[in-house]
Amino acid sequence: MTTAKKGAGRPAGSPNKSTGEARQAIALFVDSNAPRLTEWLERVADGVKDEEGKYVVPPNPAKAFDMFQSVVEYHVPKLARTEIAGDPNAPVRVEGQFDIFDELLKHYSMSRQEGQ
Repeated sequence: MTTAKKGAGRPAGSPNKSTGEARQAIALFVDSNAPRLTEWLERVADGVKDEEGKYVVPPNPAKAFDMFQSVVEYHVPKLARTEIAGDPNAPVRVEGQFDIFDELLKHYSMSRQEGQ
C-alpha cells in the first residue's frame, strides 16, 4: 500500500483555480450583458404588451427582483451569518451614535449639486 506525500496538492487556504476562473467568466458575462439584463428585467417588471395593448406577459416586479437577486449572488458572494454568543450574565452591548438627519442632508445637498 502506498502512502501519499505530505504537502501534495494545493496548499490549505489557497483558491481553487477552476472556481476562480468560473467566477471571472460569470463576472465578465454579467458585466458585458448588463444593458441587456437591465432591459430583460424591466420587461419582466413592467410586462410585455402585444400590438393590441393586451399583456402577453403580465407585470411582475417581484419576479424581476428575484431574477436580479439570482444573478447577483453569483457575481457578489453572500456574506456568512455570524452569531455572537456571550455570557448571559454579562451580555455584549453595542453602542453608537447616528445622526441620520445630517447624513440625509449631506446626501440631498450632494445630489442637488450633481443635478445642477
